Amino acid sequence: MTAARIGELLRTKRIIVCCGAGGVGKTTTAAAISLAAARAGRRVLVLTIDPSKRLAETLGVSRNPPEPVAVPPERQKAAGIAPPATLHAWMLDHKLVADSAVRRLTRSPADAEKVLGNRIYQQVSSMVAGMHEYTAMEALYRLTNSGAYDLVVLDTPPSRHALDFLEAPRRLSRLVDSRALQAFLPRSDGLVSRAASKVIHAILGAVFGDEFATEFVGFVGTFSGIFQSLNIDVNEMRRFLSGDDVAFLLVTSPQPATLTEAHFFQDKTRELELPFRGFVLNRSRALNVDKPLPDAAMLPSPVTPEAQSALDKLQGLARHELELAGRDVALLRDLETRAGANATAIALPELPQGADDMGTLITVADVLSNR
Repeated sequence: MTAARIGELLRTKRIIVCCGAGGVGKTTTAAAISLAAARAGRRVLVLTIDPSKRLAETLGVSRNPPEPVAVPPERQKAAGIAPPATLHAWMLDHKLVADSAVRRLTRSPADAEKVLGNRIYQQVSSMVAGMHEYTAMEALYRLTNSGAYDLVVLDTPPSRHALDFLEAPRRLSRLVDSRALQAFLPRSDGLVSRAASKVIHAILGAVFGDEFATEFVGFVGTFSGIFQSLNIDVNEMRRFLSGDDVAFLLVTSPQPATLTEAHFFQDKTRELELPFRGFVLNRSRALNVDKPLPDAAMLPSPVTPEAQSALDKLQGLARHELELAGRDVALLRDLETRAGANATAIALPELPQGADDMGTLITVADVLSNR
């Protein structure tokens, strides 16, 4: 199988998942991929985790919207997006997505409202490890299957946690199935069990109060069933994310720590049999390797000592830049080798001013489209 270029992926895949360490420009890369795909004529949604204020303003994303919102029409037009292509964005609110999952998985609206009003749930939905990752994938799964979009691009949490959602429901289910929590459930399977359950409930009430004890027991009882449903969901998501129309991209940078994260993530995708399709080496000077050194032909004649001194200093800076470019070319070749036959590796330019405006996003999108 020949590795698809990034431009081909954004024109053909239904899902692109962008993973990477914090601070490598992953969110901006996800936004640029989405912009490039929409400019190619597709209906695109980008799910962002925590965009910078300027990037959020560029995309027209507000915090805590209940559903995805369209990038304003004038911005889409300025970016070269023409109907029927569209670009929507949603800054994921984990609590909103978790609440939506509760409403879907409980047996009735009354049961859902009972859970949503439970103080234990309100804390757990924000604190339990893996819940954020699960809710991100819940949103991805639901919106991809809605039929409203040709491509959904997900910007994930940092790479060490980006795939926790695949194990989170199972861990949560094991927690609820544990003997420690089972002891708090009301029992009807025998006189001794019922008596023990009442004693435990009484002790819990004496320590924390009857109201807390009742809410805790209610939470555990309701969620024991919900977590079983989550286990079914996560198995479906594994199949869903292993399909031919999905691509996982890892965004990294030339910094050693982020490259270590890149290697970890690639190993994890192989372990989980997910379709890893390439590395994006961001903030790289690799594209500068062919730029010429400044020379004396740039100077006006006659050459003054001051002009020659300035040229000497400029040449020194340029040689240093070319050394860094050579380093990044070597890194890119290493990533290409690590990617293997079914994946690719590309470099994106270093942008000291950032990429939080539409013009710069278009520049990055053009690079992605052509590689």
